[in-house]
Amino acid sequence: MSPTALERLALFFSPIRSRQAILARAALGRPAADDPALARQIAQELSAELRPDGSVGGAALPTIWRVHELLDLGAGPGDSGLIRALTWVLQHQNAPGAYGEGCDKTRHALRTCEHFLRGFFSPALAAVRVAPVTLPIGKAFRAEPAARLAISCLALRGVLRAGLGDRPAVLAHLDSLRLLSEGWTDWSGPFPPDVIITGLHALALGGEAYRRVVERLVDLVTAQQHIKGHWENTDLFLVLDALVATGLPTARVAVRHAEPALEERQRPDGSFGATAQQERALIGLRALRWAGVA
Repeated sequence: MSPTALERLALFFSPIRSRQAILARAALGRPAADDPALARQIAQELSAELRPDGSVGGAALPTIWRVHELLDLGAGPGDSGLIRALTWVLQHQNAPGAYGEGCDKTRHALRTCEHFLRGFFSPALAAVRVAPVTLPIGKAFRAEPAARLAISCLALRGVLRAGLGDRPAVLAHLDSLRLLSEGWTDWSGPFPPDVIITGLHALALGGEAYRRVVERLVDLVTAQQHIKGHWENTDLFLVLDALVATGLPTARVAVRHAEPALEERQRPDGSFGATAQQERALIGLRALRWAGVA
């Protein structure tokens, strides 16, 4: 019999010595004997790459992602590298260039301006173009507002994962997303699907206070799923990553229905292509595992 999609992913990650492979083996319940030592080694190397100011090359997206990487590898509240990176990221919250800065008639009507939104993280000054930008999972955002929102939501997720969800500015970001989400009612409306998915993922980490809005957004997303398991006009791996983060039963059903779409895209080596190869393979593995697919 041919190996299943999950078995191919297990074979893909088995010999690899990387953060993604450590996480994949843990998700499968098959950690390698030296994975704990490997995780410490990789974390030390990643921390050593930080500048004295705590950033990765002075750039927002790599520094934000470094927070996620260190958390993935077990960094705790007392870890110096994590503290430095988080400090740099938090210094850019509510800074010039954050999503929502400024106002005009159209944006005010959509409530995407500074009169409604607070707490967003700035990737750069408004005069510096950010888009197009590709997130570490391989999803590209080509419109400037969407790129700034996506980067900020990734930063918010990192801060929430680090246990800083009680900070007033962090709560303001979550509440601003909840306000924005009131306009996320149409897959072909003024807010692109990728923006909706990005906001959903961040809100999913906000806790019980945001559960109702997360449930509503999951219902919107699942209603748009194609009979073949994918979603039109958005990235499959972006969607699966967000749905898994919600932990909702309705999301689990949608992830299970996405199995054919994953299998269609899977290569013989277990991966899903060259773009963000290990990140997408990890998302696929976690999705299949969570959905109970053998």
